[in-house]
Amino acid sequence: MENVILYSGIALAVIMAVSLYRTVVGPTILDRLMGVNAIGSETTVLLIIIGILYRKVDMFIDIALAYALLNFIAVLAAARYFHKKKGLYDENENKDR
Repeated sequence: MENVILYSGIALAVIMAVSLYRTVVGPTILDRLMGVNAIGSETTVLLIIIGILYRKVDMFIDIALAYALLNFIAVLAAARYFHKKKGLYDENENKDR
C-alpha cells in the first residue's frame, strides 16, 4: 500500500510541472494566477500524501489546511490587485482599449 501512495505522490509532482509551465509561460496574468492556484491545491494534496507516508496524518492535515487557506487568500488578493490595475489581460489587448 505504501508503494501506491508513494507513486501517487510522484505522479502528482509530475502533474505539478504542467501547472508550473502554465505559471511561467502563461500569456496573461489570469493564466499565471490559475497556475499558481493549481500548484497550491496540488501541494495541499501532496502534504496529505506525505503525512500518510510518515504516519502522522493529523499533523500534516493541519499544515495542509493552513497552506490551502493561505494559498486561497493570496490568489484572491493578487486577482483583486490586478483587476484594479487593469492588468488581467494581454498587453496587446490593452493597446486596443
